Amino acid sequence: MPDHTDIAVIGAGAAGLAAGIFAAEDRAGQSLRIVVLDGAKSIGAKILVSGGGRCNVTHQEVRPQDFHGNLHAVRNILAAFPVTTTIDWFSSLGVELKREETGKLFPVSDKARTVLQALLSRCDQLGVQVLGGHRVLDVSPVVGDGFRIRYEQGELEARRVIMATGGRSLPRTGSDGQGWSIVRPLGHSVTETYPALVPLVLDEQMFHAELSGLSQVVELTTLVEGKPVDRRIGSLLWTHFGVSGPVVMDASRFWTIAQGQGRAVEVRCNSRPGTSAEQAQQQLIEQIAARPRLTLSKLLAQRLPDRLAEALCRHCGIDPAMQAGQLTRAARSSLVLALTALVLPVVRDRGWNHAEVTAGGVPLEEIDFRTMESRKCAGLHLIGEMLDCDGRIGGFNFQWAWATGYLAGRSATGSFRAGL
Repeated sequence: MPDHTDIAVIGAGAAGLAAGIFAAEDRAGQSLRIVVLDGAKSIGAKILVSGGGRCNVTHQEVRPQDFHGNLHAVRNILAAFPVTTTIDWFSSLGVELKREETGKLFPVSDKARTVLQALLSRCDQLGVQVLGGHRVLDVSPVVGDGFRIRYEQGELEARRVIMATGGRSLPRTGSDGQGWSIVRPLGHSVTETYPALVPLVLDEQMFHAELSGLSQVVELTTLVEGKPVDRRIGSLLWTHFGVSGPVVMDASRFWTIAQGQGRAVEVRCNSRPGTSAEQAQQQLIEQIAARPRLTLSKLLAQRLPDRLAEALCRHCGIDPAMQAGQLTRAARSSLVLALTALVLPVVRDRGWNHAEVTAGGVPLEEIDFRTMESRKCAGLHLIGEMLDCDGRIGGFNFQWAWATGYLAGRSATGSFRAGL
């Protein structure tokens, strides 16, 4: 005979642990058993590697516009569990948060393990069983009420199920997309999925390797079939393989989706954010007029990092050591183009092992945003990265995890009080 539980949470990541905690906290005297199952033997690997091992818990300001997905649903979900509530909740768990200049909120300890340990400790205090090494293979409805959960070691019957298995990003931490194959037979659809918040690899002929480690503020524009679909300003990091940094990570989803759909896509970099080609040309003319005998690289270095100034000159076939006053009109035009609309020759993204989140998943239209309950299968809730909603870099995806976990946990427990 299979084991029994009242609520089974499948996936012990941020969303799953939050759901288990909120479900237990809302029992209000009811004797309900809550079990969290995870395929990984070591719980919380994705939490531990997030934010460079510091765990960017949330952001000081989280808006629906910070996400890609059904904004009506996103707005209501975020409103149910805002940032102020997140801060208070973590404080109640013994984790005080600090705000950095970027608006990101981290634990004061600067250790992701502080966050994970607090979540696991709270589960333990509430009697929520967290079982690692229990990879779920499938979930099927039971005649009458509930579900039968088949995992590698056996079976478990649950009256309510919360799916929190994540997407496909960072599969080494346990999120490999298995959850989608579980919910499809239960009536759900899954959109195409793509790596998001992922670094981009450039053609090896580009000069990125010689700039490795250099960070600068740029304006990136992504064009699909010649039309701008995204424009943003932020920090870009040149690396040995290509480009990374917040502005690249945020823009990457537009490249990966277009490329995956077989559409022509191009990423352009403006090293003078907010400056048009015409303005940059006029500024360059004025700089040259003021210092005509200065070498071109040193002239450009007045507004750019030294290494980048030299690299851009060589990229345009111009000697960085030539006197600025000797620059021809054609060479000047070429240089202005490189300054304001440098095409980054992206050949691929770095793949799922380096993507921080998944673009795509179960459409939010298939979920009741007030409870995170499935509109296709009663008693089933879907949360976190399983859903077709991804936020920008900076703690937004964690806020999504806490908010969806909160709604699903409380709803699953509340359904017993309501006698549903």
